[in-house]
Amino acid sequence: MVSSRTLPDAQAIQRMADRYPELDIPSVQACLAFLDTTTVVYEALEAYFTRHGLSMGKFTLLMQLFQADGQGMTPSEFAERVGVTRATITSLLDGLERDTLVTRQPHPVDRRMLQVYLTEKGRSLIADILPDHFCRTTGLMGHLSDREKKTLIKLLGKLQSGISALEDFSDP
Repeated sequence: MVSSRTLPDAQAIQRMADRYPELDIPSVQACLAFLDTTTVVYEALEAYFTRHGLSMGKFTLLMQLFQADGQGMTPSEFAERVGVTRATITSLLDGLERDTLVTRQPHPVDRRMLQVYLTEKGRSLIADILPDHFCRTTGLMGHLSDREKKTLIKLLGKLQSGISALEDFSDP
């Protein structure tokens, strides 16, 4: 069931639609339900990762390194893959390095760059977290059939294709 923490009732949306004819009620309701669900999921994930001394950002970087399987990555590769600034990556890496979960070493080819590697402690932490994390992910999605999960993936892809409508700051 979707939380109603931020969802206005149907009457409130209708009043807005009466005032703003460009408001499409089903679009607003779907968007609000999506945003509310996303918020709840993010809060639950943050609470889960906090119990392990991580944030979602730190977990994401550790997973990138775990998947790199010992190859290491540059901070700019992280930024590109995750879609955040290099400054954000640097801040996350500072914390991970302070916790001895990653190490930064000179790049083997370009001395101007650094290469980031998982430490044994970082690899062990991820290996310990993943089984429970995957069980919880399965539980989150457990109320959906496999067909519904595929449909959700397709629908989220369609939703992503509309993001430019939020990013376009030019006059209509």
